[in-house]
Amino acid sequence: MLPRLLFVLFVCLSITSYAQSNLTEKTTVSKKVDVVRVYEQLVLEGYGTSRIYKELANSYYFKNEYVQAKKWFEELFEIEKLSDDTLKHRYRQTLKALSLEFKNNEYLVNSGSN
Repeated sequence: MLPRLLFVLFVCLSITSYAQSNLTEKTTVSKKVDVVRVYEQLVLEGYGTSRIYKELANSYYFKNEYVQAKKWFEELFEIEKLSDDTLKHRYRQTLKALSLEFKNNEYLVNSGSN
């Protein structure tokens, strides 16, 4: 009786561990979502928020895609006052990378910094 019980227990544990290892492999595939494309789709559908604009601006800034970064920074600044020093710095660097004048930029002037 004891050997039979041990055998059944061994089989159950083996099946459980195999099922869990299979599940882990399947979930890693779904993690490869391009968040930038999802956010851009949300904006196209009319669900743009300051958080989404900030995420898009920062994403493009760190990818060195400054034309797109400038677009999203300015969308953000249209609905939210520029008060974050880090965002000011990134926006200035974006303008500098595009060889654009930032001393009289409307968003930087309105925020009280040049």
